Amino acid sequence: MTQDRFPRGKSAIVAASTYGIGEAAGLGSMDLAVSASVRALAQVGLTPGDVDGLFIGLPDDFLSGITFAEYLGIQPRITENNRTGGSAFLTHAMWAALAIEAGQCDVALIAYGSNQRTAAGGLVSAMRPPAYEAPYKLLRPAGAYALATSRYMHQYGLKREQLGEVALAARRWAQLNPEAFMRDPLTMEDYLKARMVADPLSVRDCCLVTDGAAAVVMVSAERARDLARKPVYLLGAAAATDHRDITSMPDLTVTAAAQSGARAFAQAGVKPADIDLVELYDAFTINTILFLEDLGFCRKGEGGAFVQGGRIAPGGDLPVNTNGGGLSCVHPGMYGLFTMVEATQQLMGLAGERQVRDARLAVAHGNGGELSSQATLVLGTEETL
Repeated sequence: MTQDRFPRGKSAIVAASTYGIGEAAGLGSMDLAVSASVRALAQVGLTPGDVDGLFIGLPDDFLSGITFAEYLGIQPRITENNRTGGSAFLTHAMWAALAIEAGQCDVALIAYGSNQRTAAGGLVSAMRPPAYEAPYKLLRPAGAYALATSRYMHQYGLKREQLGEVALAARRWAQLNPEAFMRDPLTMEDYLKARMVADPLSVRDCCLVTDGAAAVVMVSAERARDLARKPVYLLGAAAATDHRDITSMPDLTVTAAAQSGARAFAQAGVKPADIDLVELYDAFTINTILFLEDLGFCRKGEGGAFVQGGRIAPGGDLPVNTNGGGLSCVHPGMYGLFTMVEATQQLMGLAGERQVRDARLAVAHGNGGELSSQATLVLGTEETL
């Protein structure tokens, strides 16, 4: 195997922003992405003209990289439009770090936006079933994740109440976040009575459908210290893919996060036990349990017990999805970049009422397709370099 020489701590996020979370009627996906981008750049006194590396992947524009450049009125040296679903933006951060280290760009802007709620009114998936699956009319994407959930329940005895713990924790974090779209109280009784979408997943096991945008700005570690009071350094970044369609997944209870996480932690030189907070792509409640296991926070089959008793909720041992996640904060088609924004704001100490005390190390993890593509970032403050 080729030796992994990721440039640990050589690049940093200096700004992170969201825009239009919830409903943003009248704005297109690119309008939202650009608005989040301009807001993020302004945080550190930069303008679009300072950007020479663009990274984006919109759901309704397969040429969004060049559209983005034209909209901003710039001529970047790098335009990256990689599309692996919700994990894409974390792979963008990996490539941005490598490009900055290689001198291919100086200021990298990673952005995403979608008006999925006001435009389509429902969750739109880019996944289309292969010919041999189509006759079975599996609901996409909820049906795919329901298959993984059913298998996990059969194999490890997971209870619906344990999935409920994930949903309740996300809602409790959302109640501390004024930007979160869903902040109403949620009880276990409410969860268990919720309308079924794809057995065993109910509407409370499924992500929101919202509008919204996010953006982050990355530069070299040297420049970061001049731009931001508290830069957030990229210590490790890795991705892994093991299938496309759920029916081709090698093991419905094990995701490729087991590979991406192990490599990212090795690059960063830290262990799961060192991490202060975790931001996971929780399109469905089963995701949180699978990723906590596969990233090494607990052993396989123990995720249901691990999340019980409020362990991942406010005041718990391991803060998870501290903005409310895709389940209660925001999910505009793809959520991955929002994990990076929240991890950055937490490490910068800008998270307000939901701030995790003394946070120095964070994991942001993205998921694409039907548990298909996984990407893991380890982020840290200056003390962790």
